[in-house]
Amino acid sequence: MSETNGGVRRPVSRRTLLLGGTAAGLGAAGIAGYAARDELKHLWWRAPGAQQPREEGAVDHPGADWVAASGANYRRADRPYDYTVDRVVIHVVQGSYEDALKVFRDPGHQAAAHYVVRRDGHIAQTVRELDVAFHAGNRSYNERSVGIEHEGFVTRPEDFTDAMYRSSARLTAAICERYGMARDREHIVAHSEVPGTDHTDPGRHWDWDRYLELVRTVRITK
Repeated sequence: MSETNGGVRRPVSRRTLLLGGTAAGLGAAGIAGYAARDELKHLWWRAPGAQQPREEGAVDHPGADWVAASGANYRRADRPYDYTVDRVVIHVVQGSYEDALKVFRDPGHQAAAHYVVRRDGHIAQTVRELDVAFHAGNRSYNERSVGIEHEGFVTRPEDFTDAMYRSSARLTAAICERYGMARDREHIVAHSEVPGTDHTDPGRHWDWDRYLELVRTVRITK
């Protein structure tokens, strides 16, 4: 496993955790153009007074627990104003909910996703959606996506419970609504689909048809 931040690849142990993005039909030129456009936006939002106000301990998804990741595992940003957000990346922990929260708090891990979903559907948020979490193993996809980890192992279909699917689907639907994304497989992607990744999650036992049907039928109240 490896994680990319600032163009530098570093090893990440498979047991320690996993994270993702999408291929979504973009070639190298498309990725480069995307990165250049958003880098200009990012530079403008670094100007004094341009950053969005923040409240300590606030969450983006109602009902989620705030369990802050180490600052070494994400980069402060002001999305979607400095970077366009147009993907949700689906991950599987290869471990427990507690494992994920533990390593995301560890500065030596150098990776974290925005959310972790437990088997019973409970959700923790570890990085604000404003910020760039190091979860996809690809810098441009880190910048453009929200990462959701799911407790369990890719080889155990019984880990993906009904409560987990439903809770995760509500979260993903809300993210899509916030950023104007279509609720489809172009915008909701597997970690294994990230360009350059060597991850396999969420794996063949993840029921994409079921999941997308749940995501599409969630009604968002404003």
